[in-house]
Amino acid sequence: MAFAAFAAGAHAACPQALAVYAEPASGATIEFRPLTQDSGFAVTNEFRLTLGRQPVEGMVLWTDDPARSVAIVTHNCPEGDVTGAEIEACMVWEGVIYALGADGAAGLLPPPDQPAAASLLLADFGRSVRGSAIYAGEGGLAAVPFDQFFLSGCQE
Repeated sequence: MAFAAFAAGAHAACPQALAVYAEPASGATIEFRPLTQDSGFAVTNEFRLTLGRQPVEGMVLWTDDPARSVAIVTHNCPEGDVTGAEIEACMVWEGVIYALGADGAAGLLPPPDQPAAASLLLADFGRSVRGSAIYAGEGGLAAVPFDQFFLSGCQE
């Protein structure tokens, strides 16, 4: 908890679009980045998640009624027109990504231009990684990641 409070103070001015998070048990990291292009749907954030030596891509979509920041993490998905089965095969995790404040209060992921959350909770992330094809691969994954990532830096 002290780590989270220190990180939040040290990186308070960092926008969510440039935030870097770490999960201490496994060494997994999340690096947010500005959107590279207009995706044509409700993508608000993009990120790269590193699990061992395996970088995987992620994006955040917003749902309505109720509003939720839903993240999708994929690995080696085919390009172009794909079937539902092909997407399912390359899916590492899909779920709500919650922002946790320094006080522990849960909320939704901040927009890209707003200050970064002190930590993130990726609901059921570790279990999903354990059951995915990426875990069985040659990723150098030291441990199954837990579901909480702490703000650890800000990209320049």
